[in-house]
Amino acid sequence: MTDALRWGILATGGIAHQFAGDLVKNGFTVQAVGSRSQASADAFAAEFGIPTAHPSYEALVADPEVDIIYVSTPHPFHAANATLALEAGKHVLIEKPITLNAAEARALVALAASKNLLVLEAMWTRFLPHMARIREILASGTLGDVHSLIADHTQDLPDDPTHRINSLALGGGALLDLGIYPVSFASALFGPPETILASATFKDTGVDAQIATIFRYPGGQIASLISASDTKGPNTASILGTEGRIDIGEVWYSPTSFRVYNGANEVVEAYETAAFVGRGMHYQATEAERLVAAGLITSELLTTTESVQIMETLDAIRAQIGLVYVGD
Repeated sequence: MTDALRWGILATGGIAHQFAGDLVKNGFTVQAVGSRSQASADAFAAEFGIPTAHPSYEALVADPEVDIIYVSTPHPFHAANATLALEAGKHVLIEKPITLNAAEARALVALAASKNLLVLEAMWTRFLPHMARIREILASGTLGDVHSLIADHTQDLPDDPTHRINSLALGGGALLDLGIYPVSFASALFGPPETILASATFKDTGVDAQIATIFRYPGGQIASLISASDTKGPNTASILGTEGRIDIGEVWYSPTSFRVYNGANEVVEAYETAAFVGRGMHYQATEAERLVAAGLITSELLTTTESVQIMETLDAIRAQIGLVYVGD
């Protein structure tokens, strides 16, 4: 294995384009792409200057010139595609959510551990510079005791019933595509919730259009979260403590700014993300390469244990609102 990992991109959808673009712009080695058709793989490879285009996922994971696979298929296929890569001896970075449900996540994590291979959920927000600074502020005690999180992820996405976001068979809906962001953020702050209250509205296709949750934690903290695929909101977040708060600007889960306020409502820090090339998805690739170089198979910023716990939380939410996917 080379010092710089050689990436393989599994699938050629929109998120794969964004990720591959960020890798190429930031000097990562993108060695190969695999699609379900040669034509799609060829077009993707030509767009990003990728040396090898494979007509199947099986061919991609078997490529000896590839060290790590980025899995970017729809949610119901994450487990099978990541398993394929792990069985071929490849490390994996898997688009969030890591799988469709917690049972799949547990099996996948166990397989990776048995093979001493990295599994990292591609929750890119965890690895962004503004989130790193927020972790430092929280660790310093600036906010005092942190009591609450308020966050939304609301988008006005296509209503076309054939679109992936509206398909039960593809794990569509607000929760897994959008809600995963605030749920994961709450997990990073407080851990797994002790109690969950969830309410949702649904589209005609059966997927959730809006999902609101209130989490309570063993220490008394509360997270109030909302996501929607049919209305666009502010997409901001606030962390509230006994000595101050952090207000994260639009869009809180992407590279952005935030303000830290003290108890007198005075700004004590104004953070602006420094300029960088691309969208910011390369930061998670940097973490993956660091972990592999260090011989580690999980990240302290998002452990495989936490990824499983997040899926357990999502499963519990779905049980409350009566959302069942075809792949369950």
